[in-house]
Amino acid sequence: MPANRFLVPFLNLGHGLDHLAMLVFPTAVVAIGREWGLPYSELLPLALGSFIAFGAFAIPAGWLADHWSRYKTMVVFFVGIGLALFATGLAQSPWQIALGLTVVGAFAAIYHPVGIAMLVVSPEKMGRMLGWNGLWGNMGLAFAALLTGALVDAFGWRTAFFVPGVICVAAGIAFLRLVKDPGKVKKTSKSLGLHMDTRMLARVMAIMLVATAFGGIIFNSTIIAMPKVFDERLQGLTQTSLGIGALVGVVYTLAAFAQVLMGALIDRMEMRRLMIAVGLIQIPMLFLAANLEGWWMLGAALLMMLAVFGQIPLNDAIVGKYVADEFRARVLGVRYVVSLGVAALAVPLIATLHKTEGGFANVFMVLAVLASGIFVAAFFFPTRTELAAEKERNAGQAQAT
Repeated sequence: MPANRFLVPFLNLGHGLDHLAMLVFPTAVVAIGREWGLPYSELLPLALGSFIAFGAFAIPAGWLADHWSRYKTMVVFFVGIGLALFATGLAQSPWQIALGLTVVGAFAAIYHPVGIAMLVVSPEKMGRMLGWNGLWGNMGLAFAALLTGALVDAFGWRTAFFVPGVICVAAGIAFLRLVKDPGKVKKTSKSLGLHMDTRMLARVMAIMLVATAFGGIIFNSTIIAMPKVFDERLQGLTQTSLGIGALVGVVYTLAAFAQVLMGALIDRMEMRRLMIAVGLIQIPMLFLAANLEGWWMLGAALLMMLAVFGQIPLNDAIVGKYVADEFRARVLGVRYVVSLGVAALAVPLIATLHKTEGGFANVFMVLAVLASGIFVAAFFFPTRTELAAEKERNAGQAQAT
């Protein structure tokens, strides 16, 4: 853990607030639709700009952090996302909501390439730190559904944007006062990769990007659709925004602990086996979720989200383990441009397929096919033996020169 004792807690808090901010609208959209008399399929695409920006601004954020300051960029993240949320709550028309959400997404894009890069500076217990950080991120998802549902029912949908906006700004001020600037990243390596040549690194990065792209669509589709899925399929259990938010929150909270478990496993097992195992769970759960209702759907959703959340630390750990520190923010920027940029497809995917005869069943079937792609790609990831041999070979070459 970094010497600055407040740094990691604030990085974890930032991860939670990041995902909370991005998930306010998918829960509030049901209430907005009722107030404005507009259908779900027409309102949901208003979030498309936010998810595009969430991915597109990751590379500029990573570049800015590496060339300017990771610390100062995180301050911009906290304050910027808070002000953007507050502004969105003031919207008077659909296009103003779309604009506000896009700005939210632009500031939200800062966290992953910058915050994760600050977190994985030390390779010791990297998996555990990523696991707990992932737990905070997923608690943000869970709390978004619960908090938004409660605020919508009690005070209206606008308050659901105002409250987290104020929290984010307050967190930014506290970060500036309590966390010391660790300074610029020291340049210690001329090579992008650690302990491997360009060909092996390209192989690892290609597989990671495949898992990132398909996993991004699966992750975004499930978290965006879940409130509406529960609204349609769990009507026997609840019929209020708070009730839906509570059920979604319970699923996300329990599933979030998959990241803690995965973090511990990353420190003990080879990445290839973990990637294969996640695929083995994701595929059948997505198929089951396509057709279940009631309590059975709730159980399938929990197991599905355990696998979906569990995959996230794997991709970040690949960058942390195999990319030199001074390049990590930029490589993470590329990873999240792919993950979050491609994940923006989730919005039109859900909006289009929800209108078809199968509805969400068709959405989950498409996601199961994408999970199969991740499963196949995992078999091409280098084994522990291959990586150890590569490290030894490069060490020998370094001694020879």
